[in-house]
Amino acid sequence: MKAEYSKYLLQFKRPSGTSRGVLLEKETFILAVSDNGRKGIGECAVFRGLSFDDRPDYEDKLNWLCENIQQDEAFLKGELNDYPSIWFGYEQALLNLKFGNDLYFPSEFTEGTTPIVINGLIWMGDVHYMEEQIQDKLKEGFHCIKLKIGVDWKSEHEVLQKLRRTFSKEMLELRVDANGGFSREEAVGVLQQLADLDIHSIEQPVKAGNWTDMAELCVQTPTPIALDEELIGITEINDKKRLLDTVNPQFIILKPSLVGGFSGSDEWISLAEERGIGWWITSALESNIGLNAIAQYTFTKNSKMPQGLGTGGLFTNNFESYLNLKGDKLFFKE
Repeated sequence: MKAEYSKYLLQFKRPSGTSRGVLLEKETFILAVSDNGRKGIGECAVFRGLSFDDRPDYEDKLNWLCENIQQDEAFLKGELNDYPSIWFGYEQALLNLKFGNDLYFPSEFTEGTTPIVINGLIWMGDVHYMEEQIQDKLKEGFHCIKLKIGVDWKSEHEVLQKLRRTFSKEMLELRVDANGGFSREEAVGVLQQLADLDIHSIEQPVKAGNWTDMAELCVQTPTPIALDEELIGITEINDKKRLLDTVNPQFIILKPSLVGGFSGSDEWISLAEERGIGWWITSALESNIGLNAIAQYTFTKNSKMPQGLGTGGLFTNNFESYLNLKGDKLFFKE
């Protein structure tokens, strides 16, 4: 078996705002493996400024993987434990090598018969831009919307109030993602304001690493809290157990490219379910290659909740898509 990789820059159609700043482009790496005339493709979807493996030797490690691609999987796993996005690409490439035809997890989803219900994502911006996005999502038929918050809470709160005056919680599920945008003191007030609006959940109200603050918030919160960035960089199973036992969140959010691929996500899901913690899966600005693989994986987990998968429509120069959105339902198109 042989392997090679190439770097690719995804260009946003328009600047996309988060609490970490405005994104104009997204760097990623495509891993290709070949064996006996067959080929497998995967995406090593590093997220600069967020990924645990955003480090100067990233491409050196990719080169190392290509040179050692024939080594035992357990050996490679040990060497790539601190490079979750590279392991994510490796897992994809081998699955695609096995199944071919843009398949990673063959199922009723990839047969085109059963879809995945997803939430509609609203990017940060001024009130007009956020309301414009919301109207588009509602027209498209979404029943669950997630808003990025934490930059201008007063304006963001007004948008949520306006939405809830029009749509009850039975009509529209609202989730918010703060990306660690609040202090602990601010979060206490925000959590109550969100509860007053019947908000489903808030992702990462305070910055990752503040386990004591997060644990205290999770105990008393009137709005369910989901851990997101908090999971990044925790690779050992005992440390994962310690986080969940310490913080005891209501939910965890799994981004395979950030938490060690499919095997890493499986481990988090198992630990969460043992503790009665809910979960759902979210993409993290992967290209259509990684997004396709994540969608196929997500279907196999049989979650009944709306998932946080993208549609690949953010970029001007994305790869061919094998996903098709109809309303809030994501289908695989053959």
